[in-house]
Amino acid sequence: MDKHRALIVVDMQNDFMPGGALAVPGGDEIVETINRLAQGFETVVLTQDWHCPGHSSFASSHAGRQPFESYDAFYGPQVLWPDHCVMGSYGADFHPKLAIPHASLILRKGTHKAVDSYSAFLEADRETRTGLDGWLQSRGIAEVVVCGVATDFCVGWTACDAHHFGLRVAVARDACRGIDLDGSMDRAYRNMDIAQVNIVTISQLTG
Repeated sequence: MDKHRALIVVDMQNDFMPGGALAVPGGDEIVETINRLAQGFETVVLTQDWHCPGHSSFASSHAGRQPFESYDAFYGPQVLWPDHCVMGSYGADFHPKLAIPHASLILRKGTHKAVDSYSAFLEADRETRTGLDGWLQSRGIAEVVVCGVATDFCVGWTACDAHHFGLRVAVARDACRGIDLDGSMDRAYRNMDIAQVNIVTISQLTG
């Protein structure tokens, strides 16, 4: 195993699985794939969306607003979501078949009521750090592989921000699933291309 490479598994939680509050189509299809992929990494980080009740990114927190509308937050445009991944709820729990017992860190994001957080590195205000960059640096990690859900939001933002913090980055495309909200998949891949994120398959990583 390469001690300087880490796997970041993004938001493999019940609310993002089919039947969940904010389901990502096919999200459950990649659970076993990610379990196998993780066996090849000594350092694994699991991210967990972890919102307080009444979070500002919830449509229910804005009178007359509906999920998937957008509003102008103090930090810029913000998509309004169905209530999801509320702290301590079943929906916020990891998928029951996610089995990565050697994961070194569970990073909870989106905990601040007024700010959403797609990226595992920076909250949506683009200023507040989660601390993941320093944690990885302290372990001598120079490269990360990102997988999970959703490709066009939390995976893509995490990958781009990893590059911003000086890491080499790859996204395991066949270990991800996306939503594709109004062209968000195309935008995500364009942004990752600009950020020099390598889009790879698992076979390329393990072959």
